[in-house]
Amino acid sequence: MRLFKIVCVVGARPNFMKIAPLMREFENYPEIEAVLVHTGQHFDTVMSKLFFQELEIPAPHVNLEVGSGSHAIQTAKIMEKFEPVLMKEKPDLVLVVGDVNSTLGCALTAVKLQIPVAHVEAGLRSFDRSMPEEINRVLTDAISQYLFTTERSADENLLKEGVAKEKIHFVGNVMIDTLLRHKERADHSDVLSRLQVRKKSYGLVTLHRPSNVDDGDTFEGILSALKELSRKMPIIFPCHPRTRERIRSFNFSHDIDDGTNHPKNMTIVEPLGYLDFLKLMADARVVLTDSGGIQEETTIVGTPCLTLRESTERPVTVTEGTNIVVGTNREKILEKTFEVLSKNSLKGRIPELWDGKASERIVKVLTDSLC
Repeated sequence: MRLFKIVCVVGARPNFMKIAPLMREFENYPEIEAVLVHTGQHFDTVMSKLFFQELEIPAPHVNLEVGSGSHAIQTAKIMEKFEPVLMKEKPDLVLVVGDVNSTLGCALTAVKLQIPVAHVEAGLRSFDRSMPEEINRVLTDAISQYLFTTERSADENLLKEGVAKEKIHFVGNVMIDTLLRHKERADHSDVLSRLQVRKKSYGLVTLHRPSNVDDGDTFEGILSALKELSRKMPIIFPCHPRTRERIRSFNFSHDIDDGTNHPKNMTIVEPLGYLDFLKLMADARVVLTDSGGIQEETTIVGTPCLTLRESTERPVTVTEGTNIVVGTNREKILEKTFEVLSKNSLKGRIPELWDGKASERIVKVLTDSLC
């Protein structure tokens, strides 16, 4: 029996939830050797190491340690350091997940060496080319041999872009595999008591996208809305390092700061581990976010989600889930949030194939093809 080698790539926090069930599933196939490469795009304890521990991801075989930098610098470093790994490992396939710089950098490096690429979470489109993630998604899909999709709209997007139908595989959502596996463990987290909030009594906020936090006017409007909401209910704000730095550089201490003078009823904390955050998200009364993955996770746990962006690449979370795209206007954020709070719930249903078995379907497609 020939052994087939697959190099699996992670780089940033959103990738970890997607790769964990795949690495676990590969263990069920003795004919597959899965080599895990961490680019080091996210590299600190909370953004990386803690996630590996909590999600039971095996230690990476290779860590490229590229660190932070501009999009160009980071992508270039990833390609420069990933190429020697491929030359040494000589894999039959490179598997990338999501839409971060590591995804595009490693996919591009692989295809230039004539190594096929599998893209997990393919076909998602916001149709907003100002988003770096959109560029990464479109380009990675264009050069991938296997395109694994999470929702039917992604299949339609790929077909419209001219991708051959036989390359597209609708398999469901690997992030949901991870959520369902760890939800019971997360339920035992004591994070609510540590933060002194009660179940369904608080709002949870995350912000990190450049379009929101790098533009002073946009960011100030969002923070002003959060300050107003904090007068109605406690707000928990795990603050991304990028966001915290922008708060300081814009001198927005009159709305929010690093925790020393934050408004009463608003708690600003460091980024949280996966289990603590899942508990907070599941028990929140409402979530306000600009994250793509959180739109999906709130759909599964049934928490109303207000997306602080003008578009979403995950439309199924709106048509079937608990997500509402509200934009970044202060008054619109407040209007929609209070509307949701007055209803006290937002009904949704579980999207097709978000059943915790996406990783099984992905690995079955790959083994049937490669082996």
